[in-house]
Parts: sequence; C-alpha cells; structure tokens
Amino acid sequence: MKDVLIGSAVSALSTGLGAVPILFMKRMSHHWRDILLAYTAGIMTAASMFSLLPEALALSNVFVMSIGLLLGCFALLLLEHFIPHVDLENTEQRMTTFNLEQKSFLIIAAITLHNLPEGLSVGVSYASNAGELGPLIAFSIGLQNMPEGFLIALFLVHQNVNRWKALGIATLTGAVEIVTGLLGYSLSSVVGDLVPYGLSFAAGAMMFIVYKELIPESHGDGHQRSATVSFIMGLITMISLTEWF
Repeated sequence: MKDVLIGSAVSALSTGLGAVPILFMKRMSHHWRDILLAYTAGIMTAASMFSLLPEALALSNVFVMSIGLLLGCFALLLLEHFIPHVDLENTEQRMTTFNLEQKSFLIIAAITLHNLPEGLSVGVSYASNAGELGPLIAFSIGLQNMPEGFLIALFLVHQNVNRWKALGIATLTGAVEIVTGLLGYSLSSVVGDLVPYGLSFAAGAMMFIVYKELIPESHGDGHQRSATVSFIMGLITMISLTEWF
C-alpha cells in the first residue's frame, strides 16, 4: 500500500510540477510543446505494448486482455461524450457563451474527470505480480500529466487568476489520481482475477489518450518531423527502462 501511495502521488503531483514554469514564464512554444507531447506518447505506447499487455496476457488469455482493452477504450469514449476534452489554447472560440467562472469550472472539471482512469492504471499496475510495472506506469503517466498541468495553469493565468493559485488548482486536478490509484490497487488486491482486466483496461485507456489526444495535438502545428523523432525517443526510453528494471 505504501508503494502504490507513493507512485500515485508522484504521478498525480507531476501535474503540479508541470505547472511550476507558469511562475516564471507566460507561454511554451508550440514546437517544444509538440516535442514533449510526442515524447510522452512514445512513453505511454511502449508502457502499454511492452509492459501492461504482456503482463495481462501472462496472467490470463487473449479474450480477457481484449475485454479489458475495449473497456478502457470505452471508458474514455464515455468521458469524451459526456464531458468533452477541451483544447485549452482555443477555449475562447469554443466556449464564448460561458462567463469566466463557468468556463474555468468546466475546464477544470473536465480535466479532473479525465484523470480518473489514469489513477486506476497506476493502482492496478502496482497490484500485479510484476514489481517493476507500477513504477514504470506511474512514471509514464506522470510525464503525460506535466504538459497538461502547464496548460491548465496557463489558461487560468490568462483568465486573470493569480499565478500561485493557478499552480495550486492545476496540482489539485491531478490529485484525484491518488484516490483512484488506491481504489484500483485495493480492488485488484482483493479480487485477484481483476488484475489482468485492470492491466489491459489501463492499456486501453492509455492508448486512447495517445491516439485521440497526444499524437493529433503534437502534429497540429507543422512540427510533424520533430514530433515523430520525439515519439521514437519516447519508445526507446520506456523500452530501455523496462529492460533495466
């Protein structure tokens, strides 16, 4: 329990860590943002394909893995349907009918809810028999949270929110992962048969984020080549970590 608490906390608080630069700068260039997003996509793809899914298969079979994978995907689809993921850089064009308080609340609520499956992924990974899997998944999701935290804080600052307050709010949006991480760990530990479903669920959720969010966003501003190289570097990084640990 101690390990999953630490891993969930590190993953969750990475959102706040990513928001720290907002205290010193007003924006991140599109180029570097795309490189970071693509690198994160590579990390998460490798974590899913070389850690989560192989472990799920080792504990069960293709049928169980496929069910969990689809459930992870459908969970994110439902969240996208009921609480659409907002583009923090274009909120003025998409949400002009809302006032400042409503707009800020909707964006913070949407991002917080999208963090729920990520926390579950960390918790279930720690519940598996592969001791190194939990830290690897916590690391990969933590990396994904960092640019998200920066963009949340940046949006709030542009809405005339105090920089320190924006940093605190961005951190809190990721803190929900600690709760869901402990929940995922507890359920998987009590009901051992849930572990392979949970691992493949985590992979499905992560791959949805990669294909639906990270890759399109990293290729949307004309930096496809550098983003592609960064994606490959992310793959190499996570595969190397998997081999070493």
